[in-house]
Amino acid sequence: MSPTRADFDQYMVPNYAPAAFVPVRGQGSRVWDQAGREYVDFAGGIAVNSLGHCHPAAVAALTEQANKLWHVSNVFTNEPALALAEKIVAATFAERVFFCNSGAEANEAALKLARRVGIDRFGPQKHKVLSAVNSFHGRTFFTVSVGGQPKYSDGFGPRPEGIAHFDYNDLASVEALIDDDTACVIVEPILGESGVLPATREFLQGLRALCDRHNALLIFDEVQTGMGRTGHLFAYEHFGVVPDILSSAKSLGGGFPIGAMLTTDVLARHLSAGTHGTTYGGNPLACAVAGAVFDVINDPATLAGIADKRARIVAGLEAINAELGVFDQIRGLGLLIGAALKPAYEGRAKDVLNAATAEGLMVLMAGPNVIRLAPSLVIADADIDEGLARFARALKAFKG
Repeated sequence: MSPTRADFDQYMVPNYAPAAFVPVRGQGSRVWDQAGREYVDFAGGIAVNSLGHCHPAAVAALTEQANKLWHVSNVFTNEPALALAEKIVAATFAERVFFCNSGAEANEAALKLARRVGIDRFGPQKHKVLSAVNSFHGRTFFTVSVGGQPKYSDGFGPRPEGIAHFDYNDLASVEALIDDDTACVIVEPILGESGVLPATREFLQGLRALCDRHNALLIFDEVQTGMGRTGHLFAYEHFGVVPDILSSAKSLGGGFPIGAMLTTDVLARHLSAGTHGTTYGGNPLACAVAGAVFDVINDPATLAGIADKRARIVAGLEAINAELGVFDQIRGLGLLIGAALKPAYEGRAKDVLNAATAEGLMVLMAGPNVIRLAPSLVIADADIDEGLARFARALKAFKG
């Protein structure tokens, strides 16, 4: 007998509230549940399934590596990890890469490196971390404390010291906080979980200048925006601002758990042998899959196609909205799209999501007022059109 959704309530820790249906199979941008019902996937596993489900290149890489080597630990290195690191270095500002298993771990490593550099160079007082109000950087105790959302960090006892929060896209609020004891500023180029709000070029350039002035490091959290999501390999290219450290995960593995911290050679030297680590980081299976995913995404044709797919989705959303008048704004970059509800529908994003599910469409929320779309970067036009048709029906049902 197959497991059911009821088994979640019986056996699993109740920190999630999953949908009533249980997906069992995916292909491209379509998903099927236990009853055989089909869904168009505009959610992408929360911006993870960068090539959709069961992409041939990823499946082939996983299958080949599964017959070779699964795990050896970081007592040794392995060929897939070295090959992936070389690809990342060749395509980015980075000169060194640290592999881990998730975005939270990538940010944990980034923040630890930044503090280590500050303390090594300037003394123990150089440990202050600045981040944005309503940001999201992971669920470890350090990263959830750095993320500016008390609803995620409250209730777990005293938080780590030396963390302060500024207002996103408000350079003056950063200037009021930053000083010579600041080790780093961490920022999402697009504020993801809190509404799909892109940073302005002026704000990110201003952060770069402030960090340089105060000998602080600039960290870009590109867990959600990286690996082609915005139409560039990484979003920093879109804004013309180069960070000192960058975190990546989600789309990097195309669905296989992997994270990475990218940095320069001179900074990487501060994490000498034994100062940081992870049992599974750089796992051969994960790196083999990520290497295949990287090759598909870092192809000029794939990256160029993202703009066309965004235009098709946004045009469809605008046409639907012209008829139904549900959304106040369509925003974001590339295939990270936020549709903000009008004030009349404030707080009802969950209702829209449920209506979409009922029509066979998987979407996401970004807070209570924004519907978030993060589909496959190679989603077929036919799937876009069918998904938009289902979304239109869902919004009509939502409005009643």
